[in-house]
Amino acid sequence: MKSDYNILKEMKRLRSIKGYGTELISVYIPAGYQINEEISRLRQEYSESSNIKSKQTRGNVLSAIDKIIGYLRLFRETPKNGIAVFCGNLSDNQSKVDIELFSIEPPSPINVNIYRCDSSFLLEPLELILDNKDMYFLIVMDGREATIGTLKGAHIQVVRRLNSTAHAKVRKGGQSARRYERAIEESIDDYVKRISESINEVFLQQQLKITGVILGGPGPAKEGFIKGNTLNYQLKLLGTYDVGYTDEFGLHELVEKAQDLLKEEAAAKERKIIEHFMQERVRNGLATFGYDNIKKALDNKQVKTLIMSDELELHRITYKCSSCNNVIEKIEIGTERQKKHDCGGTLEIIKAEDVVEELIDQAESSGVEVVFVTSESSYGKEFTLGYHGLGAILRYK
Repeated sequence: MKSDYNILKEMKRLRSIKGYGTELISVYIPAGYQINEEISRLRQEYSESSNIKSKQTRGNVLSAIDKIIGYLRLFRETPKNGIAVFCGNLSDNQSKVDIELFSIEPPSPINVNIYRCDSSFLLEPLELILDNKDMYFLIVMDGREATIGTLKGAHIQVVRRLNSTAHAKVRKGGQSARRYERAIEESIDDYVKRISESINEVFLQQQLKITGVILGGPGPAKEGFIKGNTLNYQLKLLGTYDVGYTDEFGLHELVEKAQDLLKEEAAAKERKIIEHFMQERVRNGLATFGYDNIKKALDNKQVKTLIMSDELELHRITYKCSSCNNVIEKIEIGTERQKKHDCGGTLEIIKAEDVVEELIDQAESSGVEVVFVTSESSYGKEFTLGYHGLGAILRYK
């Protein structure tokens, strides 16, 4: 979770950067991809970028590509979850050039290989990884085969592949035809049962931490699966979609079609947490806010869930007064800093520490759930404005 926070902080900075032209480069390299192949690709992009008409843009793009190539040469292999590299001219003065490079190794695997040159950095693939850390079951099936996978963030993992042993329909007269029909029905029932048993087994292996099931397929077999009602009662079917394939490609197609559903699920979870927090606050129950209260609750092992806005900025600032030489330490939210001391002297910052990281470290070491909420939703905005984006649900008072 600490790494998630650091990535969110870095992405916030990257999101604020705008180029003068299409000169900001974003490169996504998936896990397992050969670094040498990516370097060769970048050399090709370098060659093509030599034709950019604007001399200034051309120079900035070529310098950025050259810097990325130099950076990638430091790697013997791609990091285990892949890597995202961002590079471009960050200077506010068009007459000066300041090419800077940023790199992010995500907490979940990158599944795309992208090169993009634009007036802003491409952050959507990282946002997709960070937006949703819940795990879902994915099933794509027809009457003959099924593929079961899990989805966590943007990472799809195949866990089982199953085939139906149902007999082809053979038309024979009398009782023989009926026996064939019964054999087919029994094989279909067995096929559905095996799919459910596989899902239930993985569900238990994951210690019941699956959020729900998303089902897809090209035909009516998925409806028969639903009617079978053989899944663990704790598993909720979230949605059903028509997809054209029943293999790994079908899992990816299913995720694409279920994007709106996944966003709604993430929003619903966030809304539920914030509503719970606010209800506890209204009745003066098991909730608290503010750095001092939360730090005390963490020290006393009272915190069940630590809630933070993704825009939260919280620092421990150490000042020294120019007049009386007193050293003052304050916890401050945001970027505004105290300028004057009570004695009239000017306060100089001698140290600034990120307190958010400290809170996350302490929470994780105590087994406390840490939840980031977006400041873009109505609930997230209310939480940020009313509680400065920092709150906690308690185990006890």
